[in-house]
Amino acid sequence: MEKQTLTAEVRTQCGKGPARRLRMQGKIPAVFYGPGVDATPLTISPADIIKILRGPHGRNALIEMDINGTTELALVRDLDQDPVTHAPLHVDLYRVSLDTPIDTHVPFEFTGRAVGLQKGGVLNVTTRSLPVRATPDRIPAQIVHDISELDMHEAVTVSDLQLPEGLTVSLPPKRTLGIIVEPRRAVAEESDEAETAEGETPEE
Repeated sequence: MEKQTLTAEVRTQCGKGPARRLRMQGKIPAVFYGPGVDATPLTISPADIIKILRGPHGRNALIEMDINGTTELALVRDLDQDPVTHAPLHVDLYRVSLDTPIDTHVPFEFTGRAVGLQKGGVLNVTTRSLPVRATPDRIPAQIVHDISELDMHEAVTVSDLQLPEGLTVSLPPKRTLGIIVEPRRAVAEESDEAETAEGETPEE
């Protein structure tokens, strides 16, 4: 994963008043914390953090921070936004190490035209993101699984995924992620027909 860069300055004033003045100057408050460091109040550019979050990795982007000349690695742990404009108001940045795995969530999706879909089936997806564990530099932007060979009533489980080296999914191997099922309307019609056949013959 390519590192994103972020320049930050240590701020000496905290509280609502100083934070409001920072935003009026085109900056926002942040805090940097994590293993081996004390919580440090920072000042950062909202444009820089927006650019990072809009990248392919989103909040899982590995950030190389320059804090008054000191280099640190971090991930966005929390983000406060304006409820109307969605502009960032405050950011929590969590210190990470390339030697220590972390737990996070990664978007998950299927690709390909399944055999079962071509037969009229419907893909029932049970999750859109996966809990994963890996070092920060091995977290992918997303996990994609090809279902081209998936037939009617067949399922994809965690054990079927082809994962990048160093990445594990924190779910049981047999957990179903998606399954091809018959359309509900078709199943309901077949059930009605079966009930009619078992009962009295309708009058003409």
